[in-house]
Amino acid sequence: MQGGCVVSPIVKRSQIERTARVMQIEGMFDIQKTKYAETIIPNNIPDLSKLEWNVGLIVGPSGAGKSTVAKQMFGELVDPDLEWSETNAVVDGFPKNITVKDISLLLTSVGFSSPPAWLRPHHTLSTGEKFRANMARLIAEYPELVVVDEFTSVVDRTVAQIGSAAIAKTVRRRNQKFVAVTCHYDVAEWLQPDWTYEPASGKFELRSLRQRPQLEMLTFRRDYSAWKLFSRHHYLNAEINKGAHIYIGEIGGQPAALVGVIPMPSGTVSNAWRISRIVVTPDFQGAGVASKIMGVIGSAYKADNRRLYITTAHPAMIMALNKNLDWRLTRKPKRSSKDGGKINLSHAMNRMTAGFEYIGKPNNDAAMLLPSRAGHNKSA
Repeated sequence: MQGGCVVSPIVKRSQIERTARVMQIEGMFDIQKTKYAETIIPNNIPDLSKLEWNVGLIVGPSGAGKSTVAKQMFGELVDPDLEWSETNAVVDGFPKNITVKDISLLLTSVGFSSPPAWLRPHHTLSTGEKFRANMARLIAEYPELVVVDEFTSVVDRTVAQIGSAAIAKTVRRRNQKFVAVTCHYDVAEWLQPDWTYEPASGKFELRSLRQRPQLEMLTFRRDYSAWKLFSRHHYLNAEINKGAHIYIGEIGGQPAALVGVIPMPSGTVSNAWRISRIVVTPDFQGAGVASKIMGVIGSAYKADNRRLYITTAHPAMIMALNKNLDWRLTRKPKRSSKDGGKINLSHAMNRMTAGFEYIGKPNNDAAMLLPSRAGHNKSA
């Protein structure tokens, strides 16, 4: 693309073979006879190299010329082919120079937070998981610029919106450039693009500061049966203590997250409890739902004069809690072992784990969720 503002339109012209059927259609619908089909697409786009940006959006109805404009601007960078092995795990599809830790953080950052699913071949994943895995790999393989045509076209709108927010956040954190080309206007407020272009009207807009939509979550206390909805999404196993206090978060009436809390016997800390399970369903991963529901539960237990702890092995969870002012690091990341310090890497107890305590504000309304407040409302 040349410097300055691109004001000349894109003209697509193709020859029409004047067959008998073509001439019959012209006669039936009174179409003017012509040897060529011509489409003119506005192209009022400034020189992007002179702008500071990370996320761009080309949006409009089908047939508006979105793909044509994208290819005119970015050429072969539009929708690069990704080949996935039929037998190897998803993590093996990433470039060899990227560490396993970085792959796990990247997958999690785009909302694909299920380690067991990372170990499966790409073709066995759900449509939403494939979408997020593809986005993570594109971001890894094309650090300068990623251009995705038909963005979010194959996923439902919840995955599209939550995924858009997660992808935009990841791209900005890594200071990369990402362009979404789509007919879906609903992703705009979640992507918060730095620039938007609509080929149908020729309208180019720079980002106006708008707040991303907030996910409103209702939290409820539930019994053990609620675990059935979430067990297959947990990255360790499908078990939960039957005596655990179980809380679920719903967004738009859909189950989004579950937290299980059990007593934590301690000779030094009284009224200590710990989060034994935290699960977010795939559709809502990458949108901060885990932090949101853990904050609600933490504030409830604190209002009831209880101390709430969590030990986690998930690198992304450790990073998120370490940045969250409502949580205090109580044990730095280290390998956990029951074998006198001897490390058996095949044993689950030898995962790298870290511990945190909730130190945020108490919330008496949220405390009504607790079994100790039985008889009161069970939602917050």
